[in-house]
Amino acid sequence: MAVDFDLLLPDIGEYGTYQKFLIWFVLLPGFFPCGFHAYNQLFLTTNYDHWCKVPELDGLNLTMEEVKNLSIPYQIQHGRPKYNQCHQFLRNYSEIAESLAAGGSLNDLVPETDVLRVPCSNGHQFQVNSGESSIISEWQIVCDLNFYPTLALVIFGASGLIGNWIFGYIQDGIGRRPAFFIYLVIQSVFGILTAIAPEFWSWVIFRVGVGFTVPAIMGTPFVLAIELVGPSWRTHVTLLANVVYSICLVLLSFVVWSVRDWRYMSLTTCLPFFIFFSYWWIMPESPRWLIARNRVEEAEIIIRRMAKWNKKDLSFEFYEKLRQKEDDPHSEEEVERVYGVLHLLKTPNLAKKFLIVTFIWFTVTSVYVGLSYYAPVLGGNEYLNFFLAGAAELPTYLLLFPTMNRWGRRWVLWASMIIGGAACLGTVLSEDDYVTTLVLYCIGKSGISSAFVVLPLFASELYPTVVRGIGLSISAVAGMLGPVFIPLVNYMGEEYISLPLIVMGSLMLIGGNCALLLPETLHQNLPQTLEDGEQFGKQFGFKDFWNCCPVKPSKSSAENSPGEVEELNDLLAAEKRKLHVDDADL
Repeated sequence: MAVDFDLLLPDIGEYGTYQKFLIWFVLLPGFFPCGFHAYNQLFLTTNYDHWCKVPELDGLNLTMEEVKNLSIPYQIQHGRPKYNQCHQFLRNYSEIAESLAAGGSLNDLVPETDVLRVPCSNGHQFQVNSGESSIISEWQIVCDLNFYPTLALVIFGASGLIGNWIFGYIQDGIGRRPAFFIYLVIQSVFGILTAIAPEFWSWVIFRVGVGFTVPAIMGTPFVLAIELVGPSWRTHVTLLANVVYSICLVLLSFVVWSVRDWRYMSLTTCLPFFIFFSYWWIMPESPRWLIARNRVEEAEIIIRRMAKWNKKDLSFEFYEKLRQKEDDPHSEEEVERVYGVLHLLKTPNLAKKFLIVTFIWFTVTSVYVGLSYYAPVLGGNEYLNFFLAGAAELPTYLLLFPTMNRWGRRWVLWASMIIGGAACLGTVLSEDDYVTTLVLYCIGKSGISSAFVVLPLFASELYPTVVRGIGLSISAVAGMLGPVFIPLVNYMGEEYISLPLIVMGSLMLIGGNCALLLPETLHQNLPQTLEDGEQFGKQFGFKDFWNCCPVKPSKSSAENSPGEVEELNDLLAAEKRKLHVDDADL
């Protein structure tokens, strides 16, 4: 079995110039295609106010309000009267037009409320400004067809679910670097085809092609970033990744606000990312993955480059350590084995952690995507709502860095989901108050965003290297079930505005409590093999359930196995409690 890469990083540099360059200028920008393509569909399908078109009244010297008064009945929606969007009065509009042309009184022609109403017979007229359009307004997808945009989101989510499953095997099978460019090619091609779709169903097919790579195209840069840095920097890198993703959503709100034509919007949210193809000559393969696959010579090339950038001189003994293998008769078999989801389920402790993480991932993804989808239909200005949904995430990151490094992963994950879930449930009491609902919504979004920071890091530290890509992908696949069903919940929320928030708040409370069943990973080396993954947290019991604020192990203990480090942590914590000293004293 190959040497643990975490034991090599102190000599190479755990977060040196090389890692900083790659993370800031290559891997973090690689998050933007996912954010843009995941949520631009909400604005490609903007549903403008509309009503039945009555061509007989065109050309008359009438305001739009006067035309509506003559032809469109009122309806009550959410307790307020508004013009009906799908029905018109059954009248002889040619005679009305002739009467008005002859000088007839407009007031005398306004119909009584009991006039028969019929579905629109000449299509719909949309209240759009110059330069605005959506697939709804262009292809008249309203009334009897108003479920189609929700169906398109469901299909889009299902395509991401399938794609994430497949790309997990690609990522662990052929490497992180080639996987990213496979995703980028697929997403770019189908993103352009989306902009030139001639009708709705071809547009749906092209969106399936885009969705096939969401969120896989974000997962690969994240995994590569985590695998390039040392244990003490993984929290830092995870927070950076989520800050960038939140900025991505804020930037998207400005893009969709400034580009209102859906075809130009499709291109604007796709073409700029062609620049990422230039990363082919910059992005390295993960040396951790190469070592785990026994491709030490290739890893050595990257390690030499890392050391040079980080101004580290590597000794002959370092390269001896790099090439050494533990005396394990099964090491070659371990390296050559093709790993799958069943390897995550073969041993009880690893299986338990995998199933809990997967359920929480389903909860977090469902709620995060659901709240993001819900922003445009919350009421008020849809662009402002989406902007606030992204901006609300940023303040939480100021708190996460110190708390994750002090309290650990599991308690921060629990607190984030409980606070967010309570806020979502609180909207039941403020359904008729837009401002209060918006504030509670933003608190819920902040909570689930915090969970979205902690969970991928937590999971990547629980899964061993040989199945980390597959494990993260399978958990994310389960999470992608959320974007499949959550649009249906939001669709029902058009009549019951608090229903989606009640569903999502309840999910957050359940998922948050499940987080406490996992062992803490703060300050622990990443498990490498399946055996490491099984042993990590195996002794987790009732006394560990309440543990908080794990102690950073000494430098010498960093050379122990994950299980030994965990045991040493427990012993050190016990001694600290006896002596009543703090970390600084130690």
